Amino acid sequence: MATYTNKTYVAFDADNDIRYYRLMQAWKKNDNTSFNFYDAHDLNNLMSYSSEETIKAKLAERLRNTKVFILLVGNTTKNLYKFVRWEVEQAIKRNIPIIVVNLNGKRSKDSNLCPAILNDELAIHISFNQKIIEYAIDNWESSDTSHRQKRETDAYYYKASVYEDLDL
Repeated sequence: MATYTNKTYVAFDADNDIRYYRLMQAWKKNDNTSFNFYDAHDLNNLMSYSSEETIKAKLAERLRNTKVFILLVGNTTKNLYKFVRWEVEQAIKRNIPIIVVNLNGKRSKDSNLCPAILNDELAIHISFNQKIIEYAIDNWESSDTSHRQKRETDAYYYKASVYEDLDL
């Protein structure tokens, strides 16, 4: 059995937001970044021939050793229940640090687009940009742990100064 220890799991609306995920793959490949995420949607054959139960079992296997969970939030993400909501539920259940990435550029929680399941959950909300995503991957896990120890659950975001320090 393959292991995917300490990977970043990326969930998104594969029908509408795949281009953002592909861009993240390009950043990883072309910029020699510290970016390291496991492709949760490399399921083309699996999707065609497998039941929902089988697909979820494979996704659960990938989530077991996930270090950070990224949810790309586009215009339709909040309406996806079959897989995306299930993936978010699994991340919450497993206490995996959640990074919500707003594809519309918003740097804080977008209440109109963010799935309701995250309303009372601990997560950092950021804009879609390579530098801030890398920053969140590198830093949110320790912040998440600190907030959990204090039993805090809320939507967090980075101050403007963090974006400025990253030249954003």
